[in-house]
Amino acid sequence: MASETTSLVSKSEDEHLKRLKAYQWWAFFVTFGGYFMAHFSRKCYSTVKQQLQDEAGYSSLILSAMDTTFMATYAVGNIVSGKLGDTLNPTTVLAIGLFGSGTCLFLINVSLWFDFVGFSEQLGNFFILAVYFMFGFFQSTGGPVGTAVMGNWFCDKNSVKNRGLIFGLWTCHQYCGDITAALCTAWVLGMGLTYWWALLIPALTNLGWGFLTMRLVADPADVGIITDEVRIRMVKLETARANLKEGETIEDEGPTPISYSAAIRIPMVAQYAVAFGFFKLTNYVLFFWLPYFLGKNFDPVTANLIAACYSVGMMPGGIIVGFVSDMFGGRRASVIGVFMTCLIIFLSVFAVCSETLHPVALLVMLCIMGILVGGPNNIITSAVAADLASHPSVRGSNKSLGTVTGLINGTGSITASIGLLAVGPLQETFGWGSVWVFLIGCTACGTLLMTPKIYDELFPKAEDDGTEMESTNV
Repeated sequence: MASETTSLVSKSEDEHLKRLKAYQWWAFFVTFGGYFMAHFSRKCYSTVKQQLQDEAGYSSLILSAMDTTFMATYAVGNIVSGKLGDTLNPTTVLAIGLFGSGTCLFLINVSLWFDFVGFSEQLGNFFILAVYFMFGFFQSTGGPVGTAVMGNWFCDKNSVKNRGLIFGLWTCHQYCGDITAALCTAWVLGMGLTYWWALLIPALTNLGWGFLTMRLVADPADVGIITDEVRIRMVKLETARANLKEGETIEDEGPTPISYSAAIRIPMVAQYAVAFGFFKLTNYVLFFWLPYFLGKNFDPVTANLIAACYSVGMMPGGIIVGFVSDMFGGRRASVIGVFMTCLIIFLSVFAVCSETLHPVALLVMLCIMGILVGGPNNIITSAVAADLASHPSVRGSNKSLGTVTGLINGTGSITASIGLLAVGPLQETFGWGSVWVFLIGCTACGTLLMTPKIYDELFPKAEDDGTEMESTNV
């Protein structure tokens, strides 16, 4: 990162703010597109699973192993990628993720073109799993590192005030990518093209977006824009210099990357990481198991249509939670707590009446449940992470947003993946009622972990002037 000089500091704040605002839309567009590409390339594989099994000879075991391998490396990769984004140039990390994702999908196409599985099933399966092992790591860069870049640019007072809405809109990238993947596959198959085109198209677009991302400026300071973060660091630097002994000096080398242990010690980071795991588990169970559950009482087409309403509801969820939390001065934990409490009520009703409700009622319920789940999940890994990384103990002196986001997302993915293992045995042994009770318990545990933060937001200390909460929300 470029060091700020005296000549830069002398420029007016208005000029720096004008330059900052002028580039924000481009940073939003490039990072939005990068995560869009991640979900586009991630989802396209699941849209052609049937063709991979019927035409390419992939067994159900290898398809399941691909999912498991991806989830494992993706979860760990989030923790690693976040730290890399704070330590190295974020633009480089994002570009590597896009190039790597595109290359992995291209290699899967190569294995299909030359029929690796047909030549040797053992070697073919090994090659596929090795590629998907790396694919999970490359895919993990978009979330934590993209969030860090967004936090770098949307740091002015007005952006911080509307951080929930801004990040709520930004997190729509995943749903746009998922929908585009489904439409792309439908177009490929509808045009009579070979199914592997549905994998090749996202591979090429990921590579193309990688070249575009390489031109992204990751931090305003890299182009000489002085932000509040820089000013705070310079104040801390001057304070440190004033306490030096004679002959000692301190050079401004920019903010240092935060360590994992220091990130965990930021107030509420550990609690949010575990709470997010419970919330993400609820999302995973509803996302992956709803079609199967509904298929007991509806035909496959109707069951998938009803289940799709849950995904539709998730898209505006982040926008709603972000906007409402901004209205209440950044009190995001309180808003999330209300949403999760409402979700517990809906899960209770769903557990009792889901098998007897009219399809229209199920459609409405699942849309609302999508909003209740999607909103907190999207905001915790974006706006809340940005709030946590703005804690006074690290603001201005440490680069922490990527590491914090990676820890929350990675820990959440690991917790959710482990929790998913309980769903099958529960529904087989005790029936679906036990699954809904399990989800109610998970949601309640996640909400209880946030109770200290909710209390602090509702009953702030007398010395807090309200401004600190709105600007840092920690």
